[in-house]
Amino acid sequence: MQQFQALGVCLRNSNQKHPENKVNLILFLADNDPSTKLSWCPDCVRAEPVILKKLEALPDGVALLRAYVGDRPTWRNPQHPWRVDSRFKLTGVPTLISWENDAVKGRLEDYEAHLEPKINALVSGN
Repeated sequence: MQQFQALGVCLRNSNQKHPENKVNLILFLADNDPSTKLSWCPDCVRAEPVILKKLEALPDGVALLRAYVGDRPTWRNPQHPWRVDSRFKLTGVPTLISWENDAVKGRLEDYEAHLEPKINALVSGN
């Protein structure tokens, strides 16, 4: 629940402190498994480096906020805050969201978040 509340604070602060950002992105990921130091979510392991590589190549003005959904049992709970929040309605991780004016402008779901052309389209607003 703390991460959920912290995300709201971060989004408000980002909009106030950095209004020059052309694109604000939220990347929802699964937590790392303490025993392996890797995410328990294989799709997250595949998508995160692709997303980061694409964003590093972009000009300034793109802000990325990572939000972690928790361990597997926490995420599997149908009442997980980000599953039931009307703004996010997450169904899987990773999910990459373009955030503008306190609303979701676009999103890439778990099955497509690693695809470079889709990442490009999301960032460019297409």
